[in-house]
Amino acid sequence: MDKKLLTPGPLTTSMTTKEAMLHDWGSRDKKFIDLNSSIRESLVKLIDGEDNYQCVPMQGSGTFAVESMVSSLTSKDSKILILINGAYGQRMKKMCTYLNRDFIEYEVAEHEVHELVKIEELIDNNDLTHVFTVYCETTSGILNPIEDIAKLVESKKLSLFIDAMSAFGALPLSAKNVSFDAVAASSNKCLEGVPGVGFILVKNNVIQNAKGNSHSLSLDLYDQWQAMEKNKQWRFTPPTHVLAAFNQAIKEHEKEGGVQGRYNRYKNNCNIICNGMKELGFEQLLPENLQAPIIITFKQPNDSNFNFDKFYNALSDKNFLIYPGKLTVAETFRIGCIGDLNENDMKETLSAVKEVIQELDLKIN
Repeated sequence: MDKKLLTPGPLTTSMTTKEAMLHDWGSRDKKFIDLNSSIRESLVKLIDGEDNYQCVPMQGSGTFAVESMVSSLTSKDSKILILINGAYGQRMKKMCTYLNRDFIEYEVAEHEVHELVKIEELIDNNDLTHVFTVYCETTSGILNPIEDIAKLVESKKLSLFIDAMSAFGALPLSAKNVSFDAVAASSNKCLEGVPGVGFILVKNNVIQNAKGNSHSLSLDLYDQWQAMEKNKQWRFTPPTHVLAAFNQAIKEHEKEGGVQGRYNRYKNNCNIICNGMKELGFEQLLPENLQAPIIITFKQPNDSNFNFDKFYNALSDKNFLIYPGKLTVAETFRIGCIGDLNENDMKETLSAVKEVIQELDLKIN
């Protein structure tokens, strides 16, 4: 029996999504080309972007997609404000350093959100072209105020890029309500496919003017887009089985009720975990208004007997995999509530945690 993956990804997937990978596909076969086109069209529809956006898939993890977005859609003349409150904002900063892009940063602690007044001040006092932000920062599970940031950036006539890896498909992101030039996301996470392909949703005029920006052949988003527009095919060997699983996962996402349906299940999962862990004596890092229903960070108990590796292994022995903390402000661990998991899985997780507390003789309060 597969273990339940209570992580930010890879995630537990449905049996039908797994079964979609049991067939071989010819990359130039019409059925595969149609499947690829269907994925691209479906993802554009998820942001209500049919008239103004293109979807360009990119092989690799979500980080590959973000780097493709950053490197291909900015130029050496760009000046970027990077909003950082966790590891993934830091990762975009590192990309800009590698790419020799001019940037400034506004960093706050992992359990805090950025002040809009401060963002506006930085925009007004610097000759900027872009703002980069993360929708849900997986480091803590914090929900950044994406609509407010987008309105501010739009009012300043700057370009907004969003890393939506841990949000896309479960948290609202409509181009009708949020103004952005590009967003990067992944086949796994909230869309519940398998890892191996990311994608960038980018405004038509932005991708059309991106020729020559990329530092890399394989990550050249413009070149990838041109190939897919020309013959509907990938430039290089496509991840056929990953895409077949992704296509099935998108169908299941739509059947569940799209973004709202997925959000409802995840929110219910999140509430069960938060309330149950509180009853067991654990302290949640974030207040409810900042907590995204994606992954929850809990502070490690003060009990000197608590050892995360032992705690993790004991839960793993019961077929539940959680995630270590990634904070600098506190010793923590994380429990995810996304993937093909429901309220029964959450309740079983809490029962397993309770058993482990007793087995390890931990004092949580």
